[in-house]
Amino acid sequence: MGILQLNSHNLASFSASQNFKNTPHRTSEGFNNLSFPRRKIPAVETARQSEPEAAVSEEEQTEAGVNFAFVSSVLLPDGTPDVHYRTASGGQKLRDIMLDNNIELYGPYARPLLNCGGGGTCGTCLVEVVEGKEILTPRTDKEKEKLKGNPKNWRLACQITVGNEDSRGLVVIQQLPEWKGHDWVYGKEPPEDETSTI
Repeated sequence: MGILQLNSHNLASFSASQNFKNTPHRTSEGFNNLSFPRRKIPAVETARQSEPEAAVSEEEQTEAGVNFAFVSSVLLPDGTPDVHYRTASGGQKLRDIMLDNNIELYGPYARPLLNCGGGGTCGTCLVEVVEGKEILTPRTDKEKEKLKGNPKNWRLACQITVGNEDSRGLVVIQQLPEWKGHDWVYGKEPPEDETSTI
């Protein structure tokens, strides 16, 4: 353990209660010596106690963000759909939001050589927009070409931009709709402990 201190020049210094310089560390190959450099780390920002806090409006307190409910294509053992709740800021591609949150997007096409990496040419990032299509960008020409004959609410995640930075709302996405083995109705709000923010 150690102590992190900030000085008046907005620089942080770390002082350790132990000397880590020659502390042996056991690995599978034997013992290695660890060493940690002792340097000052600049602080990103500090708040001065003398400055009064500005009054923040209620609208600014609620962060802009889009709530997502990602529904898996398979059911849980009790017969209910596996739903993952996330919150992300707008202005991002849906593909990036799903990959950053470890939400299954490609299914059996997850290997790098089986998908185009977001170019809109392979069609493997197919999702079904169940709710919230008004927050999403309209279909692109690539989507219209790749998704001929599919339902209108099927989209390519790599071609969808989710609103803009100050967008708010709910988007319900069915993952891997071509592999979906169940019908369900979305009708509940995400529990507070299941929601994670990007």
